[in-house]
Amino acid sequence: MKPLRLGVNIDHVATIRNARGEAYPDPARAAELALMAGADGITAHLREDRRHISDRDIAVLADLTRRRGLPLNLEMAVTPEMEAAALTHLPHAVCLVPERREEVTTEGGLDVAGQYNRIAPLVGRLRQAGIRVSLFIEPVRPQIEAAAAMGADVVELHTGAWCLSVRERTHEAHQRFSALRDGAVLAEALGLEVHAGHGLDYETVGPIAALPQIAELNIGHFLIGEAIFVGLGPAITRMRRLMDQARGAPAPAGEAAA
Repeated sequence: MKPLRLGVNIDHVATIRNARGEAYPDPARAAELALMAGADGITAHLREDRRHISDRDIAVLADLTRRRGLPLNLEMAVTPEMEAAALTHLPHAVCLVPERREEVTTEGGLDVAGQYNRIAPLVGRLRQAGIRVSLFIEPVRPQIEAAAAMGADVVELHTGAWCLSVRERTHEAHQRFSALRDGAVLAEALGLEVHAGHGLDYETVGPIAALPQIAELNIGHFLIGEAIFVGLGPAITRMRRLMDQARGAPAPAGEAAA
């Protein structure tokens, strides 16, 4: 079974910083700690309203990850402003996501099938600049097929609805997980690398990590929240251990069971 990577999203370190208009806590320091704790890369979302990550943060994170030889995954909307930012900083990867000013967080997948003619040219320009392109989508056939047709490297399947149904113990959980499983199989068959993310926590990470087609999980809000109680390093270490256990990989020597 292929290795499973963990990308840690550090957006909400910046949210806390911005609440007071101070320079602390520093997202770059969180990124360093995440990498030391076993993260395989850093994810950050540069939003139109700059509610958390700033342009300066992206510049610093791009330099930090480049020096460490590890990837920065820049989440961004499909806009000329964000395209310019990506082409300026040249992150390892860009993940195109839907974005609305009034939303609290990303509420669903990008409609790549319905906006094919708008998104496909941007995918081409980013790839031409040497940036891997991921599309954050719902695990449904039309979106996955459109992503493959427009030449994306990766799809990141939206796990948020499934995670919510698990936490609320609703009857949709089984159906939503089946859609994620089938979507991962289809995406891999079409030549796409498969990632997953949104809403994952210690309870929900195992079933997703066990899907053999998944190459990477991107997790942020839960880890930053858990860090308030146990510290960022231990929170990431436990998540990494649960991922490895679900994949059947041995935990690093000396680590106690969760």
